Amino acid sequence: MQTSPRSLRSLLWLTLASSVARAQYLVEGLSFGYGPSISRDQRTIEGWQISGDGDPPQILSDRIVLTPPYPGNRRGALWAVNKEPHTEWTVDFEFRATGPDRGNGNLQLWYTQEGLSEIGTSSIYTVGKFDGLALVLDPYGGKGGSIRGFLNDGSTEYKNHHSVDSLAFGHCDYPYRNLGRPSHIQVKQTSEFFQVEVDNKLCFKSDKVRLPANYRFGLSAASAENPDSIEVNKFLVTTTSPTTRSADAPSKEEAATLFRDEGDQAASSISTDLQFADLHNRLQLINHQMTRLYKEVAYISSKAEERHLELNSKSVPYEQLNTMDRRLQAIENVVLRIQKDVEGKDYKEHLTKLQDALRDTHSSIVESLPQTLSHIVTSSAPRMGLLIFIVVVFQLLLAASYVIYKRRRANAPKKYL
Repeated sequence: MQTSPRSLRSLLWLTLASSVARAQYLVEGLSFGYGPSISRDQRTIEGWQISGDGDPPQILSDRIVLTPPYPGNRRGALWAVNKEPHTEWTVDFEFRATGPDRGNGNLQLWYTQEGLSEIGTSSIYTVGKFDGLALVLDPYGGKGGSIRGFLNDGSTEYKNHHSVDSLAFGHCDYPYRNLGRPSHIQVKQTSEFFQVEVDNKLCFKSDKVRLPANYRFGLSAASAENPDSIEVNKFLVTTTSPTTRSADAPSKEEAATLFRDEGDQAASSISTDLQFADLHNRLQLINHQMTRLYKEVAYISSKAEERHLELNSKSVPYEQLNTMDRRLQAIENVVLRIQKDVEGKDYKEHLTKLQDALRDTHSSIVESLPQTLSHIVTSSAPRMGLLIFIVVVFQLLLAASYVIYKRRRANAPKKYL
């Protein structure tokens, strides 16, 4: 069964009327996306501070792109300038996350004592000490996504904690990526309970959480190398206190009147205007991304040109290569010529002459060697007669010396004691 544009428009206004009936007073200084355009100049948002890692978030007429679809590893944040003065409040915000199959990113809703100066664009895993609430939407749990709540009193430094996931006080599974529509999150605090709803279904609720007044709201998002494009369409803060009611905030009766008036309009014109506005915003986003891609391609091209020039400066000139080639060819010709000469000559005659010379040398050595040895032995042998004479004379000298020694000993005076 198909729903007509008129019925859909009526349903939207009926939802607005019921929402106004539950929380009738809008805090304009803390809200955006409730008027015809988020920003008047598409550069600033009244009452909010914008921060980004590298490029700031892109502000379109109907949404804010905190992290772009390209490139990855980007961060963006929005922080309210004013504080929430009430203890009972309701936050309704719509967002959409789109990306590749294995894309990754996270979105945090903050309600803390300090804002941009203390937290900035940090996520729950990179933030230090903070005092307040962090509602985190990320792919934790492996079920396509989850919503978790974290509290801190300023004493715990999350980025150095051994297990940040264990600090969550409430959670629910919610596959928020690539739904083709915005997701609606409602965070509500009353004097009796604190609860979080997603797409009008209860996520978690606690009667033990009580957040103080005069804290700041903020949104921060981060993408990974495979990025998720995270867009925020609306952020509304309402309260039950009538002191902050804006003249532009519709009451229950005004919402019903608007519902009746809008129902009488031509559905085709409303649908056409919305389609053209959405198409314009998408083309504008694509134009921004194409401009960024062109800059990156130009940067890569300049680097490639520098590299090409560097390689050319280190390369060998063409003339030198030709000279080396001619020298190599000359060497190759000489080697081939020597090889041909070696293969063409007959060395049999040279080998025969060498063999005859060796044979003659061997024969002469064999014939003359015995005579030479005999001459050497004969000329070098000692004379036996001279040797015998020397031995006899030496014996006679020894005998004479012994006789002289005996006589002197016999003639020596005797000593008696």
